[in-house]
Amino acid sequence: MCGIAGFVNREWNSETARHDLAVMLNSLSHRGPDDQGIWLDNPSGVALGHRRLALVDLTFSGHQPMLDSSERFVIVFNGEIYNHQDIRMDLEASVSSINWRGHSDTEVFLESIAAWGLERALQRCVGMFAFALWECESRTLTLARDRMGEKPLYYCWQGAAFLFASELKALRSHTGFRPAVDKNVLPDFLHYGYIQGPSTIYQGVHKLNPGCMLVLTHREITARALPEPIAYWSLAEVAAKEKSRQFSGSYSDAICQLEFLLNRAVGIQATADVAVGAFLSGGIDSSAVVAMMCKLHRGPVHTFSIGMPLAGFDEGKYAAEVASYLGIEHISHTIEASEALDLLPRLPEIWDEPFADSSQIPTLLLCQLASQSVTVALTGDGGDELFLGYNQYPIMHKLWSSRLLRHLPWQTALGFFSSFRVPRAHRRLMLARNVVEAWHQSDPAALNSYWMDRFRHQSNPLFKNNLKPRRSMGIKYTPAEAFALEDAAAYLPDDILVKVDRASMACSLETRAPFLDHRIVEFALSLPLAFKLQGATGKVVLRDMLYKHVPRKLVDRPKMGFSIPLGNWLRIELRPWVESLLADIPPGSDFIRKDVVNVIWQEHVSGYADRSDQLWPILMLLSWSNLNKVVL
Repeated sequence: MCGIAGFVNREWNSETARHDLAVMLNSLSHRGPDDQGIWLDNPSGVALGHRRLALVDLTFSGHQPMLDSSERFVIVFNGEIYNHQDIRMDLEASVSSINWRGHSDTEVFLESIAAWGLERALQRCVGMFAFALWECESRTLTLARDRMGEKPLYYCWQGAAFLFASELKALRSHTGFRPAVDKNVLPDFLHYGYIQGPSTIYQGVHKLNPGCMLVLTHREITARALPEPIAYWSLAEVAAKEKSRQFSGSYSDAICQLEFLLNRAVGIQATADVAVGAFLSGGIDSSAVVAMMCKLHRGPVHTFSIGMPLAGFDEGKYAAEVASYLGIEHISHTIEASEALDLLPRLPEIWDEPFADSSQIPTLLLCQLASQSVTVALTGDGGDELFLGYNQYPIMHKLWSSRLLRHLPWQTALGFFSSFRVPRAHRRLMLARNVVEAWHQSDPAALNSYWMDRFRHQSNPLFKNNLKPRRSMGIKYTPAEAFALEDAAAYLPDDILVKVDRASMACSLETRAPFLDHRIVEFALSLPLAFKLQGATGKVVLRDMLYKHVPRKLVDRPKMGFSIPLGNWLRIELRPWVESLLADIPPGSDFIRKDVVNVIWQEHVSGYADRSDQLWPILMLLSWSNLNKVVL
């Protein structure tokens, strides 16, 4: 895990370039505290920089930027190629001219590019990564990102310079960067709590989408052009292919195959030249990963969890029970509101652009806890999206299956109950209206889009329209499967993985997600719906695989999610911080209506309704704008 940054500048000054790159890298020191490297090609106007968190080959042989043995290619690489040992053996069997310097995965990947070409090398590798590759002869710059979007990469043209970096703060550090906020993405952010790629908070600054390459030839650099990214791996295409050749084995075969694939993924991801542990919530996904780690018998397994102060939010006791059964070394910490308050000033700095998944707070505290003992932590991320673990998936399935009920006289019944003003009755009435409206959606895609707005994201009264459309995968799955696939394409890379990457890197901790091994992704997409969802229970094949290693009673319970008692905290411990932010909203703001926000806040404080889902994005946006001195 590292941080990368660089640029190609048509107006080149070597002294200025070295200074700019050094400043960009300094802003990424948390991503790579162990080493720093700079490489300049003065005739071509290219600067590549790297901050290193050393995990494999801790010697100087792993130093970057790195040239291949022929000195044709130069790379700065962030991430891990988990199967680099297998690739190295294949290279040694077919290429005799490689002069190996060490055993780092970056060197193996770079030599595979030199031997096979970039696209074949990408298809061959199993890993998470974002990198920039400079080809010296053709003077071509290529950026690429891993299949599922675990590692971030941002890019833009600013004047005569094409900039790229692992985080937005590095782009802002370049003297040529002139940030302009893209207010068009803010309704989208306030609704979903994150900014969907490839957009960012800044005009003209892009996220590279998962599974994509951006290739800038010398001609395009000269013309200051920005080509469209090229997909070398597409989740939509893979999903369509796997659905057409659906898994043909029995349910027992599926359990065995999943265990084999997960055991292999955990085995290669638990390999490093530093201490490796895992996050453990006591839920299905993290327990499955930890159970596979124990199965490998590679010494003591270290796990970490965060507990919550209220019983309805606390998974800490479940994690402790699983850890006790597996006989592993487990460390847990119960957080308090005061710790959240201490973290608040750091949130906009760590996440760089407005980001409002409130589980960012316990995730950051969990990473701080783990980083005191290990340098790598395995996670259960991806299990919900791949095996239908979120609570809304069975709801979607039931809604579509029961849509014939739409013909009953619901409007008359709902009209009768609308006269009740009791808060609880009002909430139930609104839910009933949403269900009836859901039944009237024309097809699964429309149902997905409608229910996303009602179930996961409350409508924000600041904005009614102009939301960016959700990504459509264009595949005729059942509503539950289609919803999960859309989550894997957008919610996973733009929310979940952003949250974990920034939190872990702020602590110089690498996180790895075995479920996002693309071979597990492809397997999950090939499974029949009944292997993943039965009644109200999701992840059934994953559950039955886990029950072979952990007793059902320890992990079989309703899904809780990694949530904090945000509503209570906002009313009490965090109230002074909230009211300070709200007081700073300019009365004449052309973006945030102070009167509307105050109504939402008063409804929340009074206990009339829990408005924390609406308030948190507003608060995160205000906090970010204050830090960056942006007038909204």
